[in-house]
Amino acid sequence: MGSISREKPHAVCIPIPAQGHINAMMQLAKLLHLHGFHITFIHSEFNYNRILKSRGPSSLEGLPDFRFETIPDGLPPSDENIPQDVKEVCQSTQEHCDIPFRDLVVKLNDVSSEVPPVTCIISDIVTKFTLPTSKEFNIPNIFFCSLSACGFWGFFNYQQLMDRGLVPFKSEDDLTNGYLNKEVDWIPGFKNMRIRDIPSFIRTTDPQDFWFKFLKDETQSAMNATAIIFNTFEDLEKEVLETMSPVLPPIYSVGPLSLMLKEMPTSPLESAGSNLWKENPGCIEWLEGKMPGSVVYVNFGSIAVMSNKQLVEFAWGLANSGHDFMWVIRSDLVKGESGVLPKEFLNEICGESGRGFLASWCPQEKVLLHPSVGGFLTHCGWNSTMESICAGVPMICWPFFADQQTNCHYACTVWGNGMEIENNVKRDEVEGMIRELMEGEKGKEMKKRALEWKRLAASASKQDGSSLTNLKKVIDEVLIPAKSM
Repeated sequence: MGSISREKPHAVCIPIPAQGHINAMMQLAKLLHLHGFHITFIHSEFNYNRILKSRGPSSLEGLPDFRFETIPDGLPPSDENIPQDVKEVCQSTQEHCDIPFRDLVVKLNDVSSEVPPVTCIISDIVTKFTLPTSKEFNIPNIFFCSLSACGFWGFFNYQQLMDRGLVPFKSEDDLTNGYLNKEVDWIPGFKNMRIRDIPSFIRTTDPQDFWFKFLKDETQSAMNATAIIFNTFEDLEKEVLETMSPVLPPIYSVGPLSLMLKEMPTSPLESAGSNLWKENPGCIEWLEGKMPGSVVYVNFGSIAVMSNKQLVEFAWGLANSGHDFMWVIRSDLVKGESGVLPKEFLNEICGESGRGFLASWCPQEKVLLHPSVGGFLTHCGWNSTMESICAGVPMICWPFFADQQTNCHYACTVWGNGMEIENNVKRDEVEGMIRELMEGEKGKEMKKRALEWKRLAASASKQDGSSLTNLKKVIDEVLIPAKSM
């Protein structure tokens, strides 16, 4: 490596080891690389090996100025074919990753190292274990939030909910007695919010509940960051962003990241991916034979789980709707057991009609952008929500946990591009919602709103758009000045 390379700003990017967080951080890392940064991207050892298995042995070779490193997640060795428990991962990284992370930064900063000195750390919003290292070595630590701004703001206000006695719940009955419909009208920036629309980890009777405490503490730790980057755009979450701005360190809305990348010159890393599951290669080919706007795409993300009963209800709702559908069913989608679909269902969708296509994983962004896709049945994870917005595809929302309830609320009541399905899934409701989305008047209005959001997302990502402007600002105001520190 020459002296020019040694002069490059060097960003160390570390996501929490979960699929959605890794994908978003990878997009941000590629953007910074295209703006002249040397990148060190950190995977957990477990996920590094999973990616090599799913994408091939050369998939993480990187470039001289975009390198992959690993740190242990602190968990005992386990089968790489079986995804790790997300709670165990978050708990273990919180307790065990601080020292391995510090050791890696020391190694990268060694004078004999081939890479430039580390000039900034881009930390996942839930990796506060990076803060002691950045403080010790006086390296700016920029938090990256792959959640929605509204979801983050919900987590950030957990302490206020606790102070007002709304959390923890008084009893399990509060889940069913109407308490979830209680209005929360005092959080600035939020409108028409109910308890049920706040990120879901408040739904506990235990004040020491891991998820409640973890997300409360992690998001509050953002106050110690140098700056915060959100994968969103100003038109979409303007009110919440404006409300947060005086409260938090400097915030920059830099999204949708996928569209931002499309606006940049082609990168040698364009095909570098981070999927932990092997993609089914027949997805796009199957879509090619379908009419425009005729297919319902179904994917509940990388973490959501359901009962086999719910799986069967979704299956018959899809089959009875009469519409073609593509359904991603992960091997671990059904909790505690293998998902079993009725033979009659499989015969109906896989017979001569060929109305359904089942896949274990797929290139979701390409699928949503395909002209044959007309609707998206989703868990409302933020990556999926943003990809749906970028594609102009309206959503049927079945939120599972975390910020997904908040994203669902905004899609259905603020943005107008979604409708919510009850958690207790019934096939008749699934069928009716699909018919309404694909054929009904409400579906037509949702499609219109979805296309308008697609236009605004594209506008934010253009050369003079708000998101690209904000990306240049965060580089000039926070990341590049770090070089001289």
